[in-house]
Amino acid sequence: MKLSLNAELCEGFGACARHLPEVFTLDEWGYAELRGDGVVPEGKEHLARRAMDDCPVLAIAAAAAAEERGHS
Repeated sequence: MKLSLNAELCEGFGACARHLPEVFTLDEWGYAELRGDGVVPEGKEHLARRAMDDCPVLAIAAAAAAEERGHS
């Protein structure tokens, strides 16, 4: 599973980084940033879904399967 982040929507609530610090970090103002390429570590998919569900501005989404394979 791979996640994408729309940084323009992020309002700095930080739930994503609390649920999944392996994938999200917060910048100095508290806005989310992806660590690396957004790939969720195996076994942590439930935390990725929780991060998506808990984002009040819907800034986090699962990347399309084609994107994960490197196709557009």
